[in-house]
Amino acid sequence: MMLFLTLLSGLAWTLVYTDAIRVGFRDATYAIPIAALALNFAWEAIYAVHGLTEPFAAQTVVNIVWALADTVIVYTYVRFGRSEFSQFVSRAMFVGWGVLFFVASFVVQWLFVVEFDWELAPRYAAFLQNLLMSGLFIAMFVARRGLRGQSLLIAVAKWVGTLAPTILFGVIEGSPFILGIGLLCSVFDVVYIGLVLRATMGSLRLVAGANQR
Repeated sequence: MMLFLTLLSGLAWTLVYTDAIRVGFRDATYAIPIAALALNFAWEAIYAVHGLTEPFAAQTVVNIVWALADTVIVYTYVRFGRSEFSQFVSRAMFVGWGVLFFVASFVVQWLFVVEFDWELAPRYAAFLQNLLMSGLFIAMFVARRGLRGQSLLIAVAKWVGTLAPTILFGVIEGSPFILGIGLLCSVFDVVYIGLVLRATMGSLRLVAGANQR
């Protein structure tokens, strides 16, 4: 069961990242909010490298795949991200802000390791940044006023990708902290799925109506 849930989470998040790459290039934008993207990339890079120094584990392979996929999403942010901001944000400000986000994210992830060690740090950090991400996806939907740079596959796969380790660490291993944060993630994720589903159905009705004219 543990291996199944680990692989399910790995597959679901890989779908999130691959579809984020697809819709990012399709809509000329980035498909994961920058704060969440920076934290995810730092988490994956740190634990992928650390995993290579340890005995083989399925999660290490998953972390490497995620880090490689996130590298492409970071590229979409660098290439298209400035257009999401007002003209007040100069190129220098955009670059500086992005560098600050990524440097701060690596510092935060390393502080988790220092405080909680290699066993608990990845779990606590992952669930807290997932809760942040769940809220930021809703904020991104509202800010963009629709589906640009988003998809139903991303919404559903993100929920499944977080729900699987919630069951693993929160239920099977009995961590109240992870169970609570994981359930909060699910609340936000289901809300986001509802928003994306509603917008998707609305778009399909508009297309169907246009085709009937």
